[in-house]
Amino acid sequence: MTRKYNLYQIDSFTKEKLTGNPAGVITNADGLTEYEMQKIARELNNSETAFSFSSNSSEYDVHIRFFTPTNEVPICGHATIAAHYARAVENGLDTSRVYHKTGAGILPVDVIKKNEDYKIVMTQGKVEFGSVIDGVNKEELLKALNIKDSDLLENYEIQIVSTGHSKVMVGIKSIQTLNTLQPDYQRLSNLSKIIKCNGYYVFTVNTQHSDILIHGRMFAPAIGINEDPVTGNANGPLGAYLVHHNLVHHNNSIFKFKAKLGEAINRPGIIEVEVKIEDREPVEVKVAGNAVIVFKTELSLNETLNES
Repeated sequence: MTRKYNLYQIDSFTKEKLTGNPAGVITNADGLTEYEMQKIARELNNSETAFSFSSNSSEYDVHIRFFTPTNEVPICGHATIAAHYARAVENGLDTSRVYHKTGAGILPVDVIKKNEDYKIVMTQGKVEFGSVIDGVNKEELLKALNIKDSDLLENYEIQIVSTGHSKVMVGIKSIQTLNTLQPDYQRLSNLSKIIKCNGYYVFTVNTQHSDILIHGRMFAPAIGINEDPVTGNANGPLGAYLVHHNLVHHNNSIFKFKAKLGEAINRPGIIEVEVKIEDREPVEVKVAGNAVIVFKTELSLNETLNES
């Protein structure tokens, strides 16, 4: 029996095709096995592919699973944007709030319809601050990134932060250094096993009164992603980190900023981040972005793929 699936390639955090961050999306994934999803993600070879399943609960509207070419991950920013953009287009949605079940919990997603197009706003998972990377691990990280201690921003601790999928925050002074980084991916992978965190977000802070506060690059070779062009799951935690460490001015209610990524690898995109604050601490993070469909096709599978 032939099974047919709606397969999209969608660029997130952009409105220009072939820029931003590409994600695969299957909008009708019911019936796919975990093995098949991993094989499809490897075939598409995007940093993440999202698989949307029907809900069997009144608590959520859709269940989405996310796979890199080598691993399932709990949640992914740009693939969330892509999955809900495809779902909105397919179903002709109006401005609405939907709930999706993910590996990071059941979370709200706001679909905003404007000018016959959509912007997607994802509420991320629980804000969690992990270990500060120092000592031998910090030395190894600097070697892996091919940077020096003097390249780091002062008073910006290297720390693991999560809003559903943890990243190491690494603030550096120079955008020139950022754009010419040549990490040792194997060393980063080896360090990931030690610190129990797969992603490294290297960023600069624009001190000018610019529309773009942050420029960054995100590396996650331990899960098959040497560099992720434009990532919501790095900038959400960064927003929480900036507030928590009192590194930005805010009104003790909301802190908003924009981040631009992908410049160094010619896939630029812009992410909008909003951090809700109570008692000067981050309590909720939202990430918003546009998307554009690059292509839509149909994937036909004749029978269940067998693990070999």
